[in-house]
Amino acid sequence: MDNADAYKFVVIVNKKIESGKALNAVAHACLGLVNSATPEEKEKMNFIDYEGKDTNHKSISALSLIVLRGSNGEIKKARKQFQEQKVHFTDFTVTMTGDTYKEQLAKTKETSDENMEYFCIVAFGEKDIINPITKKFSLWH
Repeated sequence: MDNADAYKFVVIVNKKIESGKALNAVAHACLGLVNSATPEEKEKMNFIDYEGKDTNHKSISALSLIVLRGSNGEIKKARKQFQEQKVHFTDFTVTMTGDTYKEQLAKTKETSDENMEYFCIVAFGEKDIINPITKKFSLWH
């Protein structure tokens, strides 16, 4: 299925976190995004194998994945808009770091969205819906 013109992935990283933490958060959020996708969404994610001369490179999406940066408040606003537009997304927060996963779960449960610090958000969906939400963000660098 070739839908490269209709769908995309987008990552918005909190511009205040250092790159090592950002990479960790993005990796976790991307895993969560694919794991929580419906079979129909996974098909639209267009995973393909790239055949090399000597080896194959398995399960890479043919779609674009754009990495942007924004403030915590901007990520919260995009998150709300993704929810309103029913865009498939997942996020990674400061409460998901350190200690054991059980302590992370407890910290997350105790933290209101108003006080939540987002490390990143990852979304997948139709370009026509995602682009207006993300158009004011700068590219990650």
